[in-house]
Amino acid sequence: MSIEHETILEDLRRREPIFHRREFGTSRDDLLQMTDEGFWEIGASGKIYTREFVIANLLERYKQPEPHDWLCEDFSISELAESLYQINYILKEPDRTTRRTTLWRRSDGGWKIVFHQGTVMA
Repeated sequence: MSIEHETILEDLRRREPIFHRREFGTSRDDLLQMTDEGFWEIGASGKIYTREFVIANLLERYKQPEPHDWLCEDFSISELAESLYQINYILKEPDRTTRRTTLWRRSDGGWKIVFHQGTVMA
């Protein structure tokens, strides 16, 4: 892995699991800034969620303290196109383990989430 990819991986690793790192912001404006206009998600259930649905649910969640510090491990990175990176990792929660993928785009305004998927591991 190149030094540049290692640096990018470390920067993005600090942001995962996405939407659980409150230091990157919890307001509607923060969430709009960190998500691409075309952002969408496939949840661990297989359901598809739009940007607006995810933001509305996050704003409700952020009214309460974060109840966990989930373990993320086995990170890898792939550059898919110029300024577009795929991050893969395993997220261990108390009741399930999921494999996660996030697509991140580097823009003039910083990192933006383009897509996210969580898949329950058997």
